Amino acid sequence: MVPLSTLVSTRPTIGPDYTNRFNLYRAAQVIGSAAPGYSSGQAQAALVEVAHDTLSPEIGFDWADLSFQENRASGKAGPIFALSLLVVFLILAALYESWTLPFSVLLSVPIAVFGAFAGLYLRRFDFDVYGQIGLIMLIGLAAKNAILIVEFARDEMAKGRDVIDAALEGAKLRLRPILMTSLAFILGCLPLMMASGSGAAGRQILGTVVVTGMLAATALAILVIPVLIVLFERSSSPARRGPGKSAHVAMPSLVPAKGVD
Repeated sequence: MVPLSTLVSTRPTIGPDYTNRFNLYRAAQVIGSAAPGYSSGQAQAALVEVAHDTLSPEIGFDWADLSFQENRASGKAGPIFALSLLVVFLILAALYESWTLPFSVLLSVPIAVFGAFAGLYLRRFDFDVYGQIGLIMLIGLAAKNAILIVEFARDEMAKGRDVIDAALEGAKLRLRPILMTSLAFILGCLPLMMASGSGAAGRQILGTVVVTGMLAATALAILVIPVLIVLFERSSSPARRGPGKSAHVAMPSLVPAKGVD
């Protein structure tokens, strides 16, 4: 047995038990959250500004964990939503065999989106990832109601009815099923909207987006969809006429001149 003092000399010192390293560099990890009323993106922008103002040039910084994923995904939501709308438009165009009827479905969705943002504003909630998830679900539900009305109106137009009568008939036929399914969904999401306890903030945001958006889609979109059907059908075929309406074309009569057989 060799005493340790014969090999090394020891003395008490003060320091951390371990040091953080990030990409092989010694680093200090900063953890924080956004203040009430500010988004995570605004908090990150404030951190970047402070870092540029206070850190020396030889010190750098980078994001980690959720902040890294958020920065990596930022700016991609717009192209993804645009691509989704394009794919849905092409599918509806193939379904209806028309380039105009899909607009009747797609242009009814902003009403539900407006209702969702109005609910978030009234409850002073941020539009975070929970709100985005609820918005995607809301778009599908609002489009479903529009698809049902447009499908029945298209069937009526195929029977030879005028576009106005067909749109009104489609709205009348699907009014009760749309109200039943929408109200059942809204009532089922009310506990989510009024949630409490641990993790209630995310559930409240999700429920608020869906409930207020569906209320707007149910109350307003049902009235707007028939108008959109009439507008786009008339714009695509302005010469469309209802049943029983005929067009008369006046032809000049040929009268032989005097002395001409």
